[in-house]
Amino acid sequence: MVTTLDLKFLGREGAIAAGLIEGPHGLAIVDPGPASCLDGLGEALGRHGRRVEEIGTILVTHIHLDHSGGVGVLARSNPSLQVYVHRRGAPHVVDPSKLVASAARLYGDRMGPLWGEILPVPEERVHALDGGEVLRVAGLELRVAYTPGHAVHHVSYFETSSGTAFAGDTGGIRVGGPLLVLPPTPPPDIDVEAWGSSLETMRAWAPRCIFITHFGAFDRPLDHMADLEEQLQDMASAVRALMADDTLDDDERRRRFVDRMVGMFRRRLPDEDWVQRYIAAVPLEHCWQGLVRYWQKRA
Repeated sequence: MVTTLDLKFLGREGAIAAGLIEGPHGLAIVDPGPASCLDGLGEALGRHGRRVEEIGTILVTHIHLDHSGGVGVLARSNPSLQVYVHRRGAPHVVDPSKLVASAARLYGDRMGPLWGEILPVPEERVHALDGGEVLRVAGLELRVAYTPGHAVHHVSYFETSSGTAFAGDTGGIRVGGPLLVLPPTPPPDIDVEAWGSSLETMRAWAPRCIFITHFGAFDRPLDHMADLEEQLQDMASAVRALMADDTLDDDERRRRFVDRMVGMFRRRLPDEDWVQRYIAAVPLEHCWQGLVRYWQKRA
């Protein structure tokens, strides 16, 4: 059984979801979130009659702190916990010092409130993945695929009994309700072609459900992925066109991109409340920066 756990990041509902997998031989969590959310994780588990101490396996889609920053604290409190992560991310789970230093340059004094304590996981409990593996977790079969596009260290998981694809950020951001799926495209790893290939890989699983960290589980996953891919191509094209406009400076290009996205929200969504939810959920300026870097790298 797969359950959405709302971690209530910074007290907000619908911001970060962890995926709870309950099998015949225990519990697994996909992307437990940052350590600042571990109280929320415990409370969400408690509402389902479960405890943090029962978690036997953590499945990390990628090592961005909003997805996996709390893994080390969980490992410290549970000496039998096993962690699965892509090979490129595994060294940063074992020794997160470079990850912490990089994040601290970006977040400064907000590091603690945002992400909490970031601790290493003993190397012998970290299992490096390449994609293509078939795991046995909590008595259930999970297939692993390498799914870059958002991050070069991104993997996705397919739990075969429920037909759930755990797609992390490769599966986009969706607030809920209306079908509108936005790709989070922050620097430095955005690769539009690789992202499209990753979505094709997940389509081949023929999933019945797609689970994304931002936020939750959705049926009709093929429609979900089609809308995501359309938005990704549209955003990338818009950024390329703005970069080519020599009459604009960088600030004006960025402003026009953000305005264009908000205008699209207003056309696609039923009312202003939904528009504001998407504005809060999708970091549009970061999306601009990541896609600019993508085109610069291709040039």
